[in-house]
Amino acid sequence: MPAARRRIALALLWLALLALAGWAISQRLQLSGDLRKFMPAAETPAQKLLIDELGEGPGSRLLLMSIAGADAATLAAQSQALREALAARPEFALVANGGDASLDAIPERLRPYRYLLTDTFDRQPLDAAFLGEELDARVQDLGSPAAALIEPLLPSDPTLETLKLAESWQPANAPQRLHEVWFDRAGGKALLVAQTRAAGFDPTGQQLAVDAIHADFARVSAGTKSELVLTGPGAFSVEIGGRTAAEAQWIGLVDTIGLILLLWVAYRSWKMPILGALPLATAGLAGLAAVVLGFDGVHGITVAFGFTLIGVVQDYPIHLFSHQRPGISPWANARSLWPTLATGVVSTCIAYVTFLFSGVDGLKQLAVFTIAGLGAAAISTRFLLPGLIDPAPRDFADSPFLARLWQRIARLPRPKWSLGVLALVAVAVIAFAPGQLWQNDLSKLTPVPADALARDAVLRDELGAPDVRYVLTLAGASEDTVLQASESLRPALDRLVASGALGGYDMAARYLPSASAQRARQARLPAAPQMQALLAGVVQASPFNADAFDPFLADVELARRARPLVRADLAGTPLAASVDGLLLGTSGHLTALVSLNGLQDPAGVARVAADHGAQLLDMKEASESLVAAYRGRVLAALGVAAILLTLTVWASLRQPRRVWRVLLPMALTTLLILAVLRGVGVELNLFHLVALILAAGLGLDYALFFDHAGEDRADQLRTLHALIVCSLMTLLVFSLLALSSIPVLRAIGTTVALGVLLNFVLALLVSRQAVSEESNAVA
Repeated sequence: MPAARRRIALALLWLALLALAGWAISQRLQLSGDLRKFMPAAETPAQKLLIDELGEGPGSRLLLMSIAGADAATLAAQSQALREALAARPEFALVANGGDASLDAIPERLRPYRYLLTDTFDRQPLDAAFLGEELDARVQDLGSPAAALIEPLLPSDPTLETLKLAESWQPANAPQRLHEVWFDRAGGKALLVAQTRAAGFDPTGQQLAVDAIHADFARVSAGTKSELVLTGPGAFSVEIGGRTAAEAQWIGLVDTIGLILLLWVAYRSWKMPILGALPLATAGLAGLAAVVLGFDGVHGITVAFGFTLIGVVQDYPIHLFSHQRPGISPWANARSLWPTLATGVVSTCIAYVTFLFSGVDGLKQLAVFTIAGLGAAAISTRFLLPGLIDPAPRDFADSPFLARLWQRIARLPRPKWSLGVLALVAVAVIAFAPGQLWQNDLSKLTPVPADALARDAVLRDELGAPDVRYVLTLAGASEDTVLQASESLRPALDRLVASGALGGYDMAARYLPSASAQRARQARLPAAPQMQALLAGVVQASPFNADAFDPFLADVELARRARPLVRADLAGTPLAASVDGLLLGTSGHLTALVSLNGLQDPAGVARVAADHGAQLLDMKEASESLVAAYRGRVLAALGVAAILLTLTVWASLRQPRRVWRVLLPMALTTLLILAVLRGVGVELNLFHLVALILAAGLGLDYALFFDHAGEDRADQLRTLHALIVCSLMTLLVFSLLALSSIPVLRAIGTTVALGVLLNFVLALLVSRQAVSEESNAVA
């Protein structure tokens, strides 16, 4: 077979194998969006609660809505129609707008339990005097506009305990009601709140919920000018996902066009962009396969960030292309480059090996992805790519442009002591620049626009949503234990509300009393004969028929004999969502949450809570301590990586002077990047640190290849050509990321773009050896 056809056949076989591998991986690939995989193990109670709340807590599942743009009556009708439509959908566990639909919280099968859930008879016995007053009130109700609501309830519930419970279960600081639904204080916006069944960081589930809201609102508001505002963690995650996808699309498009043009200009061959993509595709699939085989699910961040990290593998085929020349086969060229290339690969992988011991599942995935990808790209560049390369038509060392550029570079002074001065200045800037060094506030990493966050804050205030920073917790071995503890805390919390130290609170015991409280209420209910006698006397003196309240008698007797209601009995009801969100844990260890709003005196509330066996947790402090712990692990990993990297370079070069020349540009660049970021007021976060690793890996490659060129002028020119192409490609990719509106991508892009520029310049000035006189004479 002719050589050209053989190369084409090999390329097609490689592509076919990649396609087959991609199909096989897709069959097992399970993407996860749970950010807890990128969190370190929680150590304090507040951190444990924060981790649970991030993924499963009620706060992460809430979607807040307002409808405006029409008169109040129209908005109320649309609010009711939207609530009914959403409540019928499986995506939602609870939808509320303050309307009478809150009666649905007590389904028919649980109606008798109302006498165990209500606190009416804790203060007032169920006797003839009370029943007489209630029946007189019902006569008045039947002649009022509320008759349509009261009449269906009357036979089984003449004291209207169902309505009293529904009213007591309204949010502790509920908004005003107009036309029987919630409105803001100004009366211009109808308000709703929905709780999704999907966790807050389940992007697929949240997308389905958001789409359902928009679809149903479009239907109920058809023909009007009403507008819907939707906020909450789920809505933000959907917005972030959409924005990320849109930015990834245009960044990817610009990158692809730019890289193709750059490779074509550099090599004047349409084949090079195709051949250069093969090791990159191999790296991506190898990384994915390793994570799929080693973990239960692959986090979306691992995939996105991993492909960014293995972008360094694009340098491998470029070195092979730029060093190819007439008179040397591609295989010999690859063998010549392999020691230097392998040293760079091993050194870069070392930084990520340390992540395997970080204790963070997400970082472990990232390490496995990157190491497998870099290894696959290097091996395919060494043992597969040479078989596809045509004999070089020319030597890039003969380029007139490179010759002129090299002459200018050769005249540049070699820095010595000035590098020490530069390092001292960088250290001084890092140490003494104003502002905080580290960014611990997770909220500053959100790409949600400020106006959207402002709308969310307004809606939360109008709806009386709980404080997202503070929460009270009570721990116990069983469900009933924590419910009893919550009940004992209620009087103290009521006093705090009365004093103004607290605006309101919510707890599971509001909806589900403890078993002991329910038994106490059972004991207060009259036995069947006594109940029948006192009701008969009261009814005789009223306009009602003697048998009108037989269902009431049956329900009271059922409540008196029933076993206490437990959380499992609430399954499938709106009450389940409220209770489950406030009771966390499993059998043997449960935590009852008390959500707070309008907290004015944290210290005072903490003291009262401590007196009753509860604990006030500051979720902001918990998140900051978690971030600090995470950063500590990463910094420790980087310290170990720096030692291992130095040993690897020493084992490869074996000469102190060469080791120093290779490591110095990378170390100085790291200092300069930190100094630049600190100097412009950037607070450093975890993503800056991980990006520094990538920048250091690039710098090490640049320095190693300049050192590999030795004193030979021609080889230095080929290396210069390769590194110019490499650095321009990398600079293009990360400069576009630096322009992103996503803070995480912007941090990575800015850091690596700075690293590319500084590493290239310093490697050129420090790592490049002086050209020998013999080589100059030949030139």
